Amino acid sequence: MSESLIRPAPSTAPGPTPRTRVGLLGTGPWAAGTHAPALAAHPGTDFAGVWGRRPEAAAALAAAHGTTAYDDVDALFAACDAVAIALPPDVQAPLAARAAAAGCHLLLDKPLATTVAGAREVVDAAAKAGVASVVFCTLRFAPGTAEWIAAQAAAGGWFTAHARWLGALYSPDADSPYAASPWRGEKGALWDVGPHALSVLLPVLGDVTSTTATRGPGDTVHLVLRHTSQASSTVTLSLSAPVGAAGAAVELRGTAGVAGMPSWGDGVTSFGAAVDALLRAVRTGEPHPCDAAFGLRLTEILADARARLDG
Repeated sequence: MSESLIRPAPSTAPGPTPRTRVGLLGTGPWAAGTHAPALAAHPGTDFAGVWGRRPEAAAALAAAHGTTAYDDVDALFAACDAVAIALPPDVQAPLAARAAAAGCHLLLDKPLATTVAGAREVVDAAAKAGVASVVFCTLRFAPGTAEWIAAQAAAGGWFTAHARWLGALYSPDADSPYAASPWRGEKGALWDVGPHALSVLLPVLGDVTSTTATRGPGDTVHLVLRHTSQASSTVTLSLSAPVGAAGAAVELRGTAGVAGMPSWGDGVTSFGAAVDALLRAVRTGEPHPCDAAFGLRLTEILADARARLDG
């Protein structure tokens, strides 16, 4: 009998789907407490490595999750299919553009940047390289709030809304690891928690067409927004509220009555959902609603508000 008759035919069954290699840029509390554990646990990813501006912190975080610390960020890009970034916004933007140029898909943090030019650089780099992007606006991915936002957007008929995000980072009685963040101290609540509020309001009420902004105590900012749906919204943002006054809420009022945003899940689960969203965008080629272009729009709105405060 000839060898061709006895040799097993090659299998035509599909093999296992390759896992996406994802690297992490950043070693601070957000990276260590949310990004790294989510990437290590995600069934569709291989946690490919960590790069940070402090090599010793990158080594410690990598060791804690059984991955590799990189001293050279370009070497990490070369070892990855995608990168997750947990860095200050104006450090994030140029590195994200560089990662995109290296062919890495982007899982970005909010805000994308604090300048329109910086945010647009990321959008242009992602488009030129043909890579997918997702900006991790927590409420758009968290269990509970993600479904609620989609339901309210589908319901429509909203007349007005109020969002408040009051943090106590700079209260004398507070004890938060984020209080030591230099960029938060410089940029304040507008840039740190403003993206959270806008990420809920825009999909429900439409894009912002006009903005009024005024200051309150500490870094508190009050915004009045008009939307393409003709609804209006007010937004109160602070990182310097008293501990007892801290909290976040969004309330909508319209033809359906009153709707209040529910509480949301933990950061690790929410970030895992953002990883799912990025992998889906990579697989289908369909942009996610919270992509870099959405991050650019948030930056444009916040930059306009900041200009009005400074004016």
